[in-house]
Amino acid sequence: MDHFIYHDGILHAEKVPIPGIVAQVGTPFYVYSTATLERHFYLFDDALKEFDHLVCYAMKAASNQAIIKTLAALGAGMDVVSGGEYQRAISAGVPTDRIIFSGVGKTRAEMEMIVRGGVRQVNIESEAEMLILDEIAQANSEKVPVAIRVNPDVDAKTHSKIATGKSENKFGIPISKARDVYAMAGKLKGLDVIGIDVHIGSQVTDLEPFALAYKKVAELTKILRADGHDIRRLDLGGGLGIPYSRSNGPLPLPKDYGEMIGREVGHLGCELEIEPGRLIAGNAGLLVSSVIYIKQGEERKFLILDAAMNDLVRPAMYDAHHEIIPVKEPNDCADSVIFDVVGPVCETGDTFARECTLTSLKDGDLVAFRSAGAYGAVMASEYNSRPLIPEVLVKDDQFAIIRPRPTLEELINRDKLPPWL
Repeated sequence: MDHFIYHDGILHAEKVPIPGIVAQVGTPFYVYSTATLERHFYLFDDALKEFDHLVCYAMKAASNQAIIKTLAALGAGMDVVSGGEYQRAISAGVPTDRIIFSGVGKTRAEMEMIVRGGVRQVNIESEAEMLILDEIAQANSEKVPVAIRVNPDVDAKTHSKIATGKSENKFGIPISKARDVYAMAGKLKGLDVIGIDVHIGSQVTDLEPFALAYKKVAELTKILRADGHDIRRLDLGGGLGIPYSRSNGPLPLPKDYGEMIGREVGHLGCELEIEPGRLIAGNAGLLVSSVIYIKQGEERKFLILDAAMNDLVRPAMYDAHHEIIPVKEPNDCADSVIFDVVGPVCETGDTFARECTLTSLKDGDLVAFRSAGAYGAVMASEYNSRPLIPEVLVKDDQFAIIRPRPTLEELINRDKLPPWL
């Protein structure tokens, strides 16, 4: 569920008409609904209410400080995967004891930053990383809480580019090596080994892969405790999928996910952490764009928008589907037209949808991409010297620009010429 609905024939974000935002901001832009962000967080928080837990928002989904601050005010922790995200979380006022530092390639500089700044825990991805973190912790007279990420070799049944829990993936240590790695970690004076971390992938639409992974984590918990490790926290990752298309059918809800977690690991008496990102932010955001032209090709009709693959790269990168709807609600008698929906970038890959049935549109009409709140703005680029597009946050009948559109002059003036030119 989201809060983007038609009122009096016009698409609204909560109580704000989309054309009213367009009048001030122009197109294209991202717009997020506060009510949807809050609702989705509370669904996860309520799903684990029977357990000592922390819902840590995966900031890589959408990392504008306004979004972070909105969720942090509800009690959310943050899952960060870079020094930049760590600094964003702190700048948004997130206490360091609610920040988990993940990521497969943490640099020495990043580890020094979090050791000195403070962190809830570091999710260790390799033996080499573990040894460097221990060295830095001891040099700063600190003892850093850590969980070791295990790779359970479970197929998440998702897109190959966002699967992270199979043996062929780069993430974590093989679960078959876990006892040896934990034994090594237990001897390091700069680390406090408190838990186990697992994450099998993103946009997972079936609970079975989660259950298989969590069963393995439960077994490993018992083994490690028998070995003398005080395993008191389980980081179960994120990855629960959202319905990008109405044809997806019913997907597992946070309630179902929480009940499955309870069955698989609830008996262990551990504090539980989860790291949802997409399901919190995905349906909380739209990408709004204008039609530049309708172009009739030899065999296809093209709807050319002012948004492009640099603004929303998911269709080009993942063959991802986003439902595209007109901002002006079509009536029952409106003609339907089959379009290839494309952007203006000089790449054939700058295609959002092929053979997409839409109401008849004309130059200047507004359209919106649903489910664009996650991995939209954060993955955008300035390809073709196109400035990053604005982000807007709506709350009830108010809206605010939370990232302005830079001018072309600002974009170009970041370049610095060498003295010989």
